[in-house]
Parts: sequence; structure tokens; C-alpha cells
Amino acid sequence: MNGMSNLSLSLRAESDAEVLESGIVESKAKSEISEIVKNVFERRLLNASVFANKEIISQHYIPEKLPFREKQIDEISSDLSPSIKGTKPNNIFLYGKTGTGKTATVKHVLEQLTEFVSKQSLPVFSAYINCRNHPSKYKVLLKVAKSFYPSKDFLGYSVSFIYEKILDFCEANSAHLILVLDEIDKVKDLDELVYSLTRGNDELGKGSITLIGISNNLMFKEKLDPRTKSSLCEKELVFSPYNANELKEILVERCEKAFKPKAVSDSSISLVAALAAQESGDARTAVMLMQRAGEIADSEKAVLVVEQHVEKAKASVEEEIILSMVSTLPGQQQLVLYSISAMTIQHKGSRRITGEIEEGTLFSGEIFETYCEMAKHLGRRTITSRWYRQYINELEMYGLILITASGKGIRGQTRLIKLGFDAERIKSALEKELFK
Repeated sequence: MNGMSNLSLSLRAESDAEVLESGIVESKAKSEISEIVKNVFERRLLNASVFANKEIISQHYIPEKLPFREKQIDEISSDLSPSIKGTKPNNIFLYGKTGTGKTATVKHVLEQLTEFVSKQSLPVFSAYINCRNHPSKYKVLLKVAKSFYPSKDFLGYSVSFIYEKILDFCEANSAHLILVLDEIDKVKDLDELVYSLTRGNDELGKGSITLIGISNNLMFKEKLDPRTKSSLCEKELVFSPYNANELKEILVERCEKAFKPKAVSDSSISLVAALAAQESGDARTAVMLMQRAGEIADSEKAVLVVEQHVEKAKASVEEEIILSMVSTLPGQQQLVLYSISAMTIQHKGSRRITGEIEEGTLFSGEIFETYCEMAKHLGRRTITSRWYRQYINELEMYGLILITASGKGIRGQTRLIKLGFDAERIKSALEKELFK
């Protein structure tokens, strides 16, 4: 039995070696040809690649199958099913951290719904709005109106006119509208928007309007006006982060289609999954790392993606991942982080009993005071000290800051906070979000 097993392993090793060798030969042949070709773009086409379809391993690709989100798909489709029977579904609120599949799951369900209603000629319509790009009631309603009146330009018309046109569409078509508001916490006048859209159902004789709100901010709904909260959160779903095993399975399925056969080692996939799970359980981070590892393998003219390529990918995309994470934080949390980065740049630090100042290490209370001043300057409402502490804990969990107890040499007991990344880059990234 052991002999058969050893023979099998030996044959498999020989097969892998043959694949590797043939890949190297093919790569060398293409490399020699590309040296003859003068046009740089023609040479790019001739370069060997580990990718079969690079688009599939991009973070923007939505696969047909969404592993480990079957339960959420089933619940959302069940919640929306009244629309195909001519009645209004409940509003749904989805929340969870970045990269947990919220948007992909909703889009998947809506694609299935659109396919079904088009075959049955049912008056059910949907519109997807990214509130990061449309952060006000007016911009959201304008985007919705354009979805249902593609040939008309409503720019410059009043909010009330656009709102009435959406209701007219429902009445004229007995239409049930499903509006997805992604990153809903970015809407500045959200209470007014939700109130208007939900009130619209009282004005309609035919059809209905259903909202699906999506947020990365786990505490966002706690800050909603009670009326908004009761109407928006009729049904709630939480998307938990993926663990390492789940991320590995997701990557295996993607890699089978994105890369050439046997172009990715199993150990490199396991390492990517472990790194992404350790960071935040973010599937987008995992996919980004895997894609960059493949690009590095191509740049080195390798025919197999290995752990070393993943390590290099991690170093090259770490800052990109951090800046991407910063851009998805809730507005108030961004302001807290902005205060920390601004104080760090100003060389502020904690003063010890000896008079020595430890630059970059800040008192929690001083950060809160700076945050309150900045919020007032920007005309933003301020969060309570309890929410502030919660935000600080989350920033530490994301790896953006480091927290230590004050210890010896400092009067009283407090927390010392230090920024985990380059203050200038963090501040610059936040300014694009806070001052746009």
C-alpha cells in the first residue's frame, strides 16, 4: 500500500515538473520572439502570463456563485418575493464590514429577480445607487429618475419635481420599485430621503417603493432618527467577516478560472487566505493580494505563483489596502482618524513626569478634544465620548492605530494612541473624503 502511495506521489511530482518545464520552455520561446518585435504593445501580447482571465480575479468581478452567502441570498430573495405577487416587500437593512459580500449578494439576487420578471413580464424594477457618489437626497432621487426615464435629463429640476416623476412611474406602470442604497450612511440628509421614499407608498394608488440599505458601519443604525430607523430597518441582516478556510475556498474557485492550469500553488492560496483573514476577513483584500501576486509572477517571467510572490504582493499593496479601508470608514470615524493624523504631523505627543515628550504617542482625551474642535469647525455634529471610545477600539481592530496603557512616568490612568501608518498619507486620503 505504501509502495502504491509513494509511486502515486512520485508520478504527481514528475507531472508537476513536466508542467513547470514545459511552461519554462514556452516562456523562453515567447521571450526570444518578443525581443525581435519592436512595438512595445505587440511585445506585451507575446509575453507569457500565469493568467487565463485576469478579470475574474479582480475585486470588481461578481461571480455567478457566492460561497458562504447562500443563507443571505435565500433570505433576501424571500423578502423580495412579495413584489412578484403584486405586493410591497419590507425594507431591508444590510450591514457588515467591508468585503463581506453585501453588495455582491444584493446584486446577485437582483440579477435573478430581473431575469425572472422579464420572462414573466411583471412590473418589478430595481435601481442600484452608490451613495458615496450620490451623497444627498437630490442626487439619489436624480439617479433613480434617470434609471426609469433614461431618455430624459432631470438635471436642474427641483427635488419635489423629480420625486413626483418617480411616483408617476409607479402609478403609470403599477410598478414595484426596489431601490438599493449602497453605503447609505454617506447620504447627508438621509432622514429626509428615507422619509420621502417611504411616505411615497402612502401616496401611491398602484405600485410601491422598497428600500435596501447597505452600510459598512455596524453602529450606523443606532444614530438614525427613530422614524427613519423603524421604516428602514423592517428587516435586518448582518454579514460576518470570512474566516481563513472560507477565504481559501473562495480563492480556489476564482483561481481555477482566472489562472492557467497549475499556475498557482496551493500554499500561495493558503497564505493569501490567512493574511486576509488576519487583517479583516475581507474577500476583496484576498482577491487583490492574489491578483498582485500573479502580476509579480508575470513580471518575473515565472510560470507558477508561489508564496514568495504573495509576500512581495503584501508589501506592495499594503498601503493601497489601508487607504482603501480608510475611504470606507464612517464619516465620524474618519474625522477621529483625521484628528490623530493631524496631531501626529504637528509633532504633538504625550508628556511624561520628567518633562520628556514622546512624539507620535497621543493622549486619548486630547484626541477627543481635537476631534470636537474639528467637527465644530466643519459644521458636523459631534459623537459622545462613549461612541468615541468605540470608534477608537474599531480603529485599533483594523490595525490603523496602536493603543497602550499610559503606565509609569505619566500621571493618572489613560490610553496612549499612536498612528499605525504614515500620517501624511492617511491625512491626505481623509481630506479627499471629508472636504469634497
